[in-house]
Amino acid sequence: MPQQTIRVVIADDHALFRQGLRSLLRTQPNIAIVGEADGLDALDALLAETRCDVILLDLKMDRIAIDRIPAFARQAKVVVVTASESVDESVAAVSAGAAAIVLKRFAVEHLIQAIAAATTGGVWMPPHVQAAMATTLRSGPRSVLTSREHEIVRQVGLGLRNAEIAQRLFISERTVKTHLHNIFSKLDLHDRVELALYAVKTGIVGTHESRLA
Repeated sequence: MPQQTIRVVIADDHALFRQGLRSLLRTQPNIAIVGEADGLDALDALLAETRCDVILLDLKMDRIAIDRIPAFARQAKVVVVTASESVDESVAAVSAGAAAIVLKRFAVEHLIQAIAAATTGGVWMPPHVQAAMATTLRSGPRSVLTSREHEIVRQVGLGLRNAEIAQRLFISERTVKTHLHNIFSKLDLHDRVELALYAVKTGIVGTHESRLA
């Protein structure tokens, strides 16, 4: 029985890297490249009119790319292809719904394997990210938070509202709301008051800093 064709979209703002991915993927008879995008707006437009099974997403393509993973993951499997070796970013991407993390410097060795895992319902990531994920799961709720989520919790503990947090951290208010949704879910909390108390109790915010003090 012939293999089912995997329809892939490449989303990366570096033309040379996209060219390299094209060359690699074209060696695979069961993979078809159905589109390319060099930014999130272009990717949105492409996905609106093109069906795909896998999105190869560069997290650094736009500043908010990681915050769009949940939406993209509802349309296709998201395989993050990144030059960043930040464990926090990789953990955050997987938590947001990415099915695989591939470091750009190892793309030739790992990308095909990662796509295969993602399209069969698995998760693929480098060993150091696997180790970090295991550590966070063993260490309890606070460690499960990413560094950005820790910072959001701190700002809430200081009494800032969403608009103020967005301005201070140079992100959109929608991004703040997305982080808060994920934080409430991870910590099993229900509102900002509970989160602010959590920030004080865990030492993320000192009692002398919090407006609850």
